[in-house]
Amino acid sequence: MRLHKLEKWWLILGVSALIMFLVVLGFGAFYMGTHPQSHGLTIDPNNIEANEAFQKENLGLTKVDTDHYIVNVVASAFNYDLGVDEDGNSVNHIKIPKGASVLFQVVTTDVIHGFNIAGTNVNMMVEPGYVSSMEVQMNKVGEFTLLCNEYCGVGHHMMFTTVEVYE
Repeated sequence: MRLHKLEKWWLILGVSALIMFLVVLGFGAFYMGTHPQSHGLTIDPNNIEANEAFQKENLGLTKVDTDHYIVNVVASAFNYDLGVDEDGNSVNHIKIPKGASVLFQVVTTDVIHGFNIAGTNVNMMVEPGYVSSMEVQMNKVGEFTLLCNEYCGVGHHMMFTTVEVYE
């Protein structure tokens, strides 16, 4: 069987691209430690309050250390539950100081939701039964919209809140 010169070049290019793809994938998976969600923390979606982090009094922004915070959020039925303030009113705004390292931990009780802070690199899929978490450094001052980017039902377009990063 004889291959034309251009066929040989396309074959070499295709095999090279495949090898490069596998090398990059292997680097991300093994060296960088990228794992699928199955390695995440599991939780009973019908009883999320059993986990201390997702009890009503622990939702929202919690200061752990100097410039280190944890934000616990429950996503459900077109709403992000961020806890309650001192007066018992529902919190719908997160204020974070610039330069803070923030660990976002999000669970859902019903269907798949998205957790995306527009204008930042915070973007997670929130699945029932798992705790989705992501740690980021909030270096950009401004007011950002936290929205659901996974269609979750009829009221999906109303599922948003704001995150303010202040100086």
